[in-house]
Amino acid sequence: MDNYRTLWFTLIAVLTVTFTLLGYYGTEVYRSAPPLPDRILTAEGRTIYTKADILDGQTAWQSVGGMQLGSIWGHGAYQAPDWTADWLHRELSNWLELAAQADYGTHFDALDGERQALLTTRLKREYRHNTFDAATGTVTVSKRRAEAIAETAAYYDRLFGTAPELQSTRESYAMKEGTLPSKERRAALGAFFFWTAWAAATERPGSSATYTNNWPHEPWIGNQPTGENIVWSIVSVAFLIAGVGLLIWGWSFLRKRDESEPKAPARDPLSLIALTPSQRALGKYLFLVVALLSFQVLLGGLTAHYTVEGQKFYGLDLSHWLPYSLARTWHIQSALFWIATGFLAAGLFLAPIINGGKDPAHQKVGVDILFWALVVVVVGSFVGNYLAIAQVMPKELNFWLGHQGFEYVDLGRLWQIGKFAGVAFWLALMLRGIVPAFRRAGDKHLLALLSASVVAIGLFYSAGFFYGERTHLSVMEYWRWWVVHLWVEGFFEVFATTALAFIFATLGLVSQRMATTASLASASLFMLGGVPGTFHHLYFSGTTTPIMAVGASFSALEVVPLVVLGHEAWEHWRLKERAPWMTSLKWPLMCFIAVAFWNMLGAGVFGFMINPPISLYYVQGLNTTPVHAHSALFGVYGFLALGFTLLVLRYIRPQLVFSERLMSIGFWWLNAGLALMITTSLLPIGLFQFHASVSQGLWYARSEAFLQQPFLETLRWVRTLGDVVFIVGAFSVAWQVISGLGRGAGALPLQDKAAALAAGRR
Repeated sequence: MDNYRTLWFTLIAVLTVTFTLLGYYGTEVYRSAPPLPDRILTAEGRTIYTKADILDGQTAWQSVGGMQLGSIWGHGAYQAPDWTADWLHRELSNWLELAAQADYGTHFDALDGERQALLTTRLKREYRHNTFDAATGTVTVSKRRAEAIAETAAYYDRLFGTAPELQSTRESYAMKEGTLPSKERRAALGAFFFWTAWAAATERPGSSATYTNNWPHEPWIGNQPTGENIVWSIVSVAFLIAGVGLLIWGWSFLRKRDESEPKAPARDPLSLIALTPSQRALGKYLFLVVALLSFQVLLGGLTAHYTVEGQKFYGLDLSHWLPYSLARTWHIQSALFWIATGFLAAGLFLAPIINGGKDPAHQKVGVDILFWALVVVVVGSFVGNYLAIAQVMPKELNFWLGHQGFEYVDLGRLWQIGKFAGVAFWLALMLRGIVPAFRRAGDKHLLALLSASVVAIGLFYSAGFFYGERTHLSVMEYWRWWVVHLWVEGFFEVFATTALAFIFATLGLVSQRMATTASLASASLFMLGGVPGTFHHLYFSGTTTPIMAVGASFSALEVVPLVVLGHEAWEHWRLKERAPWMTSLKWPLMCFIAVAFWNMLGAGVFGFMINPPISLYYVQGLNTTPVHAHSALFGVYGFLALGFTLLVLRYIRPQLVFSERLMSIGFWWLNAGLALMITTSLLPIGLFQFHASVSQGLWYARSEAFLQQPFLETLRWVRTLGDVVFIVGAFSVAWQVISGLGRGAGALPLQDKAAALAAGRR
């Protein structure tokens, strides 16, 4: 361990400190979560809502798709409103109208500026004042506010039902008719929406900021960025600059320059290892990857089109059977499934190689069982999603079999348990190949890091079980981001980096020492910002200033390692020339180069664009978020999974030569399509929304009046071009994989570069 002692101690120290921060301030999330009142009372003592009503409303919201239909506290889909901001503004409007009629006998809009200012001053005082009594568990509201609540609730009752006067609004919001058929559940839904808006408007005891740190921007009641928001935004930029500077200094002074590159082997070492039965069985995994990829991109096109027509697809009414919320659910879930399957396949391909080129006993049986278990989870969760959103699923079964309602963790809890069991089983299959390798002589540090990342992937998905159907929303968000941010963006990143280093070292293209050193250093950098950086998703989810401080400071450091990805891309590019046989690995390498590019742009530039608290205050829940999501999720993890898929395909079909035409179209059209949908539609719309959010409020940036303007509708139509280009690219890659699998598993390695190039041209 002497050669790597400092790097290991650094990684262990980073993990110790960062998880301590994540855990300690996680208890702050529990302590500071906005209260769930036992009762909401009028001044006369009449009960408006109860705690049970609020939680029943939360479950009703989950059953219609939850975060896949509009958003709450800024988290969720982007076509329908943010229900928190929308309810709050409607309730405020109703209060002002009632006050204007009562005091002046006319509409609020007809009053002069002085009288409007007087009423808005009273409005702000009433709404920001905290009337929660912890001793009795009650919140008291005035008679006028109770009337405003009732009028707002009546609007949502009609909107989520079938009221004909709101049909065009439902179409604008991409809602199906009769989204929530039960009137009783619609009333409960109103209670939940009210509570989220109450937390956003009510000042936290001992503070001048609301429970959601004054989010959303709402000028009528003085919801504007707090002083802490601005301070920690500036600090985060300083952390970023300092981190980049220190990385460059470290790169310059600590990088070893005296080690020459190893001489590349005359033949591909992996092609000389006989395929094992478990490796040959991986073809069906690769088929599932491209099948789900094809399904996902088609659903993506449909989801994007719903933002134009709302309930129709070029005039065909699909919303009754396949509404926006279901299409978006399947779109995201299928992406997560195929990307995860690509990673699982890569790990299962490496396991026998690590084990000395042979399968552990019954490894193929385990590989087959895992595949069919994965199919059951995919199909079961998709069927459950459909039955839930169609409101066929009994409400008491929805959370377990239907739709959890939380973005990226939409699948029912039973299917989530099945997914965890599958990942844990994959961990067991991996360890069966890894553990025996530690008994052999040689440098095992890279293998140890790979093993640790495999164990983390297998275990940390369980964070999704720390909340339930009726868990407080703030607490749920804390654990959800453990899965979405920490599990995916943290440990999968380490696994990917280490797996690639292991592959390149095994191929003899880089030295074991360089691969190990780079992997350990990268792991420390990823974890330093990535673990406590989880909190940057929780600035406005009912948390306090310490969460903002830690999240802003450390998440800025997440960008730091991305500044050297240009060097990583160059190193991958150079590998093509290291040996003649590397020609056959051109397209997997190109995918890994794309990963570096999109990591820098999507995770780095677009990620930090929305990351500082002052930025996220105005853009959370706008189309700037899917700019980051698309470029980071597909650009990084999508291309990484495709690279792994093509790499595994190349070795389990040794005689395969990738078609230059198919792969050129697939690779470049995927990149071009992703760039087009971002630059021609998502980013421009997001910037226009950003201006609307700053100038008038989030409610307006997400409103029907704003989003249905002709020029924004035109921008959404323009996205069709990027979608089509992207779909063509995806189908080209899918056909390459399917046709490659159909060639059968030969036994001879490719040896002649000229023959490979000639076959590719054919």
